[in-house]
Amino acid sequence: MVIELFNVIAPVFICAAIGFIWKHQGRPFDIKLISSLSVYIGTPCLAFYTLTSTNLDPDHFDEMALATVVTMVIFISLYGVILKMTGLSQRAFLPALTFANVGNMGLPLSLLAFGEQGLALAVTYYAVNVVIMFSFGIAVAAGAATWRELFKIPVIYAIGAAVVFLYTGVKPPIWIANTTRILGDLTIPLMLITLGVSLAGLGVKSLPRSTALSVLRLLSGFAVGWATAEFFGMEGAARGVLILQCTMPVAVFNYLFALQYGNQPEEVAGTVVISSVMSFLTLPLLLWYVM
Repeated sequence: MVIELFNVIAPVFICAAIGFIWKHQGRPFDIKLISSLSVYIGTPCLAFYTLTSTNLDPDHFDEMALATVVTMVIFISLYGVILKMTGLSQRAFLPALTFANVGNMGLPLSLLAFGEQGLALAVTYYAVNVVIMFSFGIAVAAGAATWRELFKIPVIYAIGAAVVFLYTGVKPPIWIANTTRILGDLTIPLMLITLGVSLAGLGVKSLPRSTALSVLRLLSGFAVGWATAEFFGMEGAARGVLILQCTMPVAVFNYLFALQYGNQPEEVAGTVVISSVMSFLTLPLLLWYVM
């Protein structure tokens, strides 16, 4: 079991470490360009190819999508109450706590731990998370409801197209499958290296607060994931992926939202860094449990 855990964790650590060291050596890295390639090309192709090539049962897709919605509702309700009780900014910390790093970390870990089937289920979780993040998440951060940003995210259209093939049982043309596979293969290493670069560029302003919020994110994430998996009676890869995705650290995207809308970006950056470090330290135990 130790070897299996190492085989899952090592590639994630190494890829993220490459980005971290690269940044600290002062080497050029156009994070905006790389992120754009990942968001607008790599991730949509990865999502489309994965969902159309793994023979994922539509019922399993529906179950994971519904379970994801349930976890999101619980997270929003739970963190909303806690932030109100503690007097912390809802606009700064509600998106940060709610939307975990289910892309840069969750997708690679699900693939390495559960194979192509796990990746397909993780992509389902990621898709629902993206829809809620770019609608409700931006509305909270901006202080006003907006749907405009949601319709700019190509992965939504890619998953919509994949779902058509998934439910009809029709396979996409070979040239489309091959193209999306090649472009999708860019995504996971780019995500992990970019994560390392991003973490190297962020700092921690308030260590006690960032630590407390990070502990809350990881512990409550695991509890919500476990409880939801129990409620739906999930087993195997579906159960493992749901718990894994729910227990991911604060996503870097939340720092960008906070920076764009002036919602205590330094404080949010601290939760990104601390929760990511904690997540790396606790990954062996988490993977041991879900695997």
